[in-house]
Amino acid sequence: MANKDLSITFMGVKFPNPFCLSASPVGNCYDMCAKAYKTGWGGVVFKTIGFFIADEVSPRFDKLAKEDTPFVGFKNMEQIAEHPLADNLRDIRALKRDYPSNVLIASIMGANEKEWEDLARLATEAGADMLELNFSCPQMTSHAMGSDVGSDPELCRKYCAAVRRGSALPFMAKMTPNITDMVPVAKACLEGGANGIAAINTVKSICNVDLDKKIGMPIVNGKSSISGYSGKAVKPIALRFIQQMREAMPNLEISGIGGIETWVDAAEFILLGAKTLQVTTSVMEYGYRIVEDMKNGLQHYMEEQGVDRLEDLVGLANKSIIPAEKLDRDYKVYPSIDEDRCVGCGRCVVSCYDGAHQAMEWDKDKRRPKCDHDKCVGCLLCSLVCPVGAIGKGEIEFKKGRQGKRKKEDIVL
Repeated sequence: MANKDLSITFMGVKFPNPFCLSASPVGNCYDMCAKAYKTGWGGVVFKTIGFFIADEVSPRFDKLAKEDTPFVGFKNMEQIAEHPLADNLRDIRALKRDYPSNVLIASIMGANEKEWEDLARLATEAGADMLELNFSCPQMTSHAMGSDVGSDPELCRKYCAAVRRGSALPFMAKMTPNITDMVPVAKACLEGGANGIAAINTVKSICNVDLDKKIGMPIVNGKSSISGYSGKAVKPIALRFIQQMREAMPNLEISGIGGIETWVDAAEFILLGAKTLQVTTSVMEYGYRIVEDMKNGLQHYMEEQGVDRLEDLVGLANKSIIPAEKLDRDYKVYPSIDEDRCVGCGRCVVSCYDGAHQAMEWDKDKRRPKCDHDKCVGCLLCSLVCPVGAIGKGEIEFKKGRQGKRKKEDIVL
């Protein structure tokens, strides 16, 4: 495979590849960030610094599992950096001294305009290449900081303007998904001087409840708290917000965050308009070396697509996402059953009868499912629940009077 160009230019800064540590426990000090650079990450967003020093609880993590999948989602009650500001600035200076060609992004969080302006100036003086404004942490103990800020367009605009007064560096605003529509706050950030947007931060959640103690998890001296949910399970939410922002602002520079742990996840974010990709939860589960797999897989995908530059893939899928009322509703697709692959488990029959339209029937003689086209509506739930991939998309049928001059072969599935 030819070596593909994974470099990306984001907000005027060139990254060797799009993969970055997000502002979180995985980039909390000099040693962690230095190891990430050595492992091949394209950039690091140093864990959020501020004048506020976090006083953390213990324990502070939880996870959501499903069947034999132990790590569907991850709950995190951690706040911003627990080290003094001076120590964090010292580490940023040391990282830029020792790794001058690596991209270092300082994540900052203030409680008022002066703090935002001062933090921007201090991070710039320490040598950061760009800034990220944390408007989105869902577990801050002060309502003057975190996701309460990110849901208020006026505060976002005001704090972005304060940062612009404190620094000439490019900066992005990190947005909260705990909001109905991200577009108004994103636009307010740009009006205040932001060059781009990072999305999404974690989703407010309660992952689990201990059924014996009757306490949410994790338990902190008999109590728990609502806090941020991340990992694979939030990827669909992140992609939704990125698409909506790109619809409203087609040229918006976006750093994508939310459940990225494979090259496939990375490619999806890029195709929907993200330029850089921030990762935390999968690093906590697998370690920094996961970036090697993601870079390698992305290069193979580029080879398959005949693309030499990663930049050429950014945003190619935006145009394929349209309002629901504009979707083609003139046809349905029947399932196609591969009887050689089918193991006769009956999962599709049960799911169709109990959860869909009772169209999948059981052939007792063959011990195989069969589809009654008179009942089938083409939802294809059967193909999704099949454990061996024996059910695919089959015959296309236009609804009565809807075919017009089109051919079935013209339908893109």
